[in-house]
Amino acid sequence: MILETERLILREYTMADYDALSQILTDPEAMQHYPKPYDAAGVTRWINWSLENYDKYGFGLWAVVRKETGEFIGDCGITLQPIDGEWLPEIGYHIHKSHWRRGYAREAAGAVRDWAFTHTDYPALYSYMAYTNLPSYRTAESAGMTRRKEYADEKNGTTLVYSITRAEWEALIQK
Repeated sequence: MILETERLILREYTMADYDALSQILTDPEAMQHYPKPYDAAGVTRWINWSLENYDKYGFGLWAVVRKETGEFIGDCGITLQPIDGEWLPEIGYHIHKSHWRRGYAREAAGAVRDWAFTHTDYPALYSYMAYTNLPSYRTAESAGMTRRKEYADEKNGTTLVYSITRAEWEALIQK
């Protein structure tokens, strides 16, 4: 286990998560803000990429599991992403559509934000998303992030960038 919240456990992926993750990544509705849903090989690459990130950086996307049931409901974590030409630490989140609008992404993203600022030296954390992805902006804002800019991205089209600085996070946790 990496993190624990009131309702969730975030842990490293294993290949045993393949079927549950596949339900998210291959679903056109869940992946509507991506260029296209993933295929079976893409799901395997996603897990392998996460495992490589754990070894290389000590973090990555972590499986999000409901404490109460042990059910895998998605992922959330930190990855280095190319955001408007710079490799930046991004908080990413993907929750199974049967669990949307229950605050799980918000809860996981807040815990990941706190973990990142206490376990890394990053001066800021970012989230980026397609302009059309309103639920993702809300999750970023609930994690204390502010919209910083918009740019044209070949993968996402019009892309929004949100971030929170270490100083902003410190002020947030003092409240």
